[in-house]
Amino acid sequence: MGRVPLFSRCSKGELARIAQLADEVDLPAGKTLMKEGARGNEFFVLLEGEAEVQRHGQRISTMRGGDFFGEIALLTDHPRTATVTTSSPVHALVITDRAFRELMRSSPEIQGKVLQAVASRLAASL
Repeated sequence: MGRVPLFSRCSKGELARIAQLADEVDLPAGKTLMKEGARGNEFFVLLEGEAEVQRHGQRISTMRGGDFFGEIALLTDHPRTATVTTSSPVHALVITDRAFRELMRSSPEIQGKVLQAVASRLAASL
């Protein structure tokens, strides 16, 4: 987990806390992880594999190991801004909305990185 850019500067204690909150999952290619317009219930960190991101039915990017997504809907309580579907088998961390909010409250380092990513993604969509 320490190799994931989002967590690379976390202490061992912070990494242990994240590991307690997250579930590791293996998912097949073709699995929809989130759907544009739906309510957000989880945050994803891809550890291995790839996932396609679509907005309004158009592919806008590809997520790879180390990338994370799902944070905008959790932080803003707005519907998902994109659909994300695995394009290969993936190994990922999944953190529920409740655990995600607790992580944001208890780890300013991670909160800062996530908020920076949200700002970048929102600015790119304008």
